[in-house]
Amino acid sequence: MRASVIVFPGSNCDRDAAVALEAATGRPPAMVWHGDQEIPASDLIVLPGGFSYGDYLRSGAMAAHSPVMREVVARARGGTPVLGICNGFQVLTEAGLLPGVLMRNATLKFICKDVHLRVERNDTLYTRHYRAGEIVRFPIAHKDGAYFADAATLARLEGEGRVAFRYCERGGEVTSSANPNGSANNIAGIYNETGSVLGLMPHPERLADPALCGTDGAKMFLSLVETLH
Repeated sequence: MRASVIVFPGSNCDRDAAVALEAATGRPPAMVWHGDQEIPASDLIVLPGGFSYGDYLRSGAMAAHSPVMREVVARARGGTPVLGICNGFQVLTEAGLLPGVLMRNATLKFICKDVHLRVERNDTLYTRHYRAGEIVRFPIAHKDGAYFADAATLARLEGEGRVAFRYCERGGEVTSSANPNGSANNIAGIYNETGSVLGLMPHPERLADPALCGTDGAKMFLSLVETLH
């Protein structure tokens, strides 16, 4: 599987994503600078976490208009899988590849901790190594992570099975106390209409190796390798 990681000024998880991808694929991904206008032939494009362009104006807003994003959007609309993690999720919404927005956390504070997520389905290229309903542990680290969309959009996401992960209790209960940032419907990640684009606020790459005290995130990268090899 050939992967490319887009690097913006302010990205701070691009190397983490690269390490996780290389561990899963056996080959390092291409690291593509935001100012480039071309992306190598890729089976997967990753928009990593961080604070692209310093989160000035609005998180992900400036990155969505960087030169490389024209090609990312074109590839995504052509069917190339695109994974956006944390800031990458924000960029995907700003670029129009996913609906809704990521707003300031309900606490108005930066939150950095592990959370529990419920895997809503396991028939996508990102989740084949999980069980539907499986509870996983991923870290979060964001200040603008509250997912919001209008009622019609939320109903469409729910009705079309496009919610990928949902914040939950350790036992799987979806509660307000398990929602770290005030996201609508406890949504932690969503797919586009075809399931080829995934945006999520938690960081699977930060728990993808036993040395990191957890491997729940590794299953996502193994799922991609199995599907896209």
